[in-house]
Amino acid sequence: MSERNGYPAGTPSWVDVTSPDLDESTRFYGGLFGWSAEVAGDPALTGGYTMFTLRGRKVAGLGPLPEEGAAPSWSTDVTVDDADRTIALAREHGAVVVSEATDVLDAGRTATFVDPTGARLSVWQPRRHLGAELVNEPNTLCWNELATRDINTAKDFYRAVFGWFGDTNAFEGTTYTEWKLGEHSVGGMIQIDEDWPDEIPSHWMVYFQVDDCDAAAERVEELGGKASVPPTDIPPGRFAVITDPHEAVFSIIAPRED
Repeated sequence: MSERNGYPAGTPSWVDVTSPDLDESTRFYGGLFGWSAEVAGDPALTGGYTMFTLRGRKVAGLGPLPEEGAAPSWSTDVTVDDADRTIALAREHGAVVVSEATDVLDAGRTATFVDPTGARLSVWQPRRHLGAELVNEPNTLCWNELATRDINTAKDFYRAVFGWFGDTNAFEGTTYTEWKLGEHSVGGMIQIDEDWPDEIPSHWMVYFQVDDCDAAAERVEELGGKASVPPTDIPPGRFAVITDPHEAVFSIIAPRED
């Protein structure tokens, strides 16, 4: 189901990107995905935080850099019932808390941590803002994936914090883990092995679905970004890793047709 009006606790529900130039990022993502942009509330209070929409429904967010010198990046939010309790649980199980739970006007309550393997993730206790309203169709969010060098530590941590079970199987010469909350798949995890550059840290990757991966990668280049991993066939479909004009990284995938 692509239209959503909320998410169960423990489910990735929102993604947003930080940028030093909100106008330029709006141009890039609008040109790539056909997104419209709506400034959320009073810029004096929100820093110009912007909602990207598709057919009038929220699909992702755009915000300013949190501090001078911060690197532009995409981030993932996981819906929770209680942000304060979840961030305390994350700390108890080895996370480093980046920001304690705090209210975001009347939209919700958020907190951010770095997990024990080094990947940054946020939690979201919804109030007015419930998360992405359109997913799993072209030009929307379709997957969230942890890349880490320590899958066993990650499995223990995320099971303790969100109740996720990690189902690991062989994949393309390495392993791939599907995160499940009960019977439902909520994301994935891939092992960072010796084939990855040493400088790549553990991180959460955001995937957006496209109709044609090659055409989308070409469009990225026209808009000033680059395909840091060119279109490549993998079992789920054809994907590419994209770097936007400000060096924020995300992935696109055209799912394989059954």
